[in-house]
Amino acid sequence: MLAIFDVEGVLFDAEYLPILAEKINKEKEIWEITRKGIQGVINWEEGLRTRVDALKGLSYETCKQVADDLPIMTGAKETCRVLKAAGWKILAVSGGFTIMTDRLKEELGLDYVYSNELIFKDGKLDGVDIHVTSDKAKSARIKIAEWKESHENIVVTVDGANDLTLFDICGLGVAFRAQDVVKEKADVIIEDKNLTHLIDLINKHYGLKLQLQTVA
Repeated sequence: MLAIFDVEGVLFDAEYLPILAEKINKEKEIWEITRKGIQGVINWEEGLRTRVDALKGLSYETCKQVADDLPIMTGAKETCRVLKAAGWKILAVSGGFTIMTDRLKEELGLDYVYSNELIFKDGKLDGVDIHVTSDKAKSARIKIAEWKESHENIVVTVDGANDLTLFDICGLGVAFRAQDVVKEKADVIIEDKNLTHLIDLINKHYGLKLQLQTVA
């Protein structure tokens, strides 16, 4: 069994670039582009490059500090712990960056994370290397093939329009506090800001008895 998650707004209770933009009073501008990208109104890759370009010159230390301070979503640790204990693989596919997902991989025990990479020159933000496009399924398929996971045994939990291709490769598609376009295509919807609800949905769909454990 395999669980695939989006990162910002799903495993993290935050969007990284808008918070980073607050450091130079550009949060309004960055949020506007971020929203359009999540809603699928603009080309996602182009929007990402535009946002990073607007933040060029920020120090690596600032970018790292903001990444380290991103709050993990309520229930994410508990949910990942239950899935790992039951022998599931966990994959995250993020339009965000290694600077933030490296910590998440460690803290949540993720098996693998696909994400993009911020480029720094002389300690200053200078651009972005895009590895994960709006066709997130393209990245996910690599690990699905490697792990020999079957379509029906894959659960996808996402929130934005740039995640939609992931619904093509799963047996259960979950919209988590998502955009309307995502809710329309999802099998089930979680509106409450608590990822542990996913365990109940998985149990119902697959006839399992996964049980939440208390996180110390």
